[in-house]
Amino acid sequence: MPTVERFEDLRVWQEAREIVGVVYRLTNKFPRKELYGLADQIQRAAVSTMSNIAEGFESGTNKQFINYLYTSKGSNGEVRSLACVALDLGYISRVECDDLVEPCDTLSRRLYNFIEYPKRTPFEGAKSRESGPVWHVNEPET
Repeated sequence: MPTVERFEDLRVWQEAREIVGVVYRLTNKFPRKELYGLADQIQRAAVSTMSNIAEGFESGTNKQFINYLYTSKGSNGEVRSLACVALDLGYISRVECDDLVEPCDTLSRRLYNFIEYPKRTPFEGAKSRESGPVWHVNEPET
């Protein structure tokens, strides 16, 4: 079982980071009037997805990690929902919407499966002064 010492090594975090990039590229094309509306909301939801994975990893306990992963999963669902709003308003095309929703769907399934791991596994490892918690993880496939 691999040891993960940095949240940046988690596949779920890497996928969330990619989704943030997609969201920002799409929202750059939104009308200016949406700068502080829909664009801001979907950007914050995407960043929240990624950030909660990191914050949960750094928390150091399974219970906290699980709670942050659930929050991340919820924010990821918000991104999918807001992508539908952008599609309905004509801000993005069907292809662009699918290109955002599909990786979000994959991440949602992966997060669900990943949440099950710390539920069954006690915290293994110790906090390192330099890098924080050390987790022995086995990220499941989707």
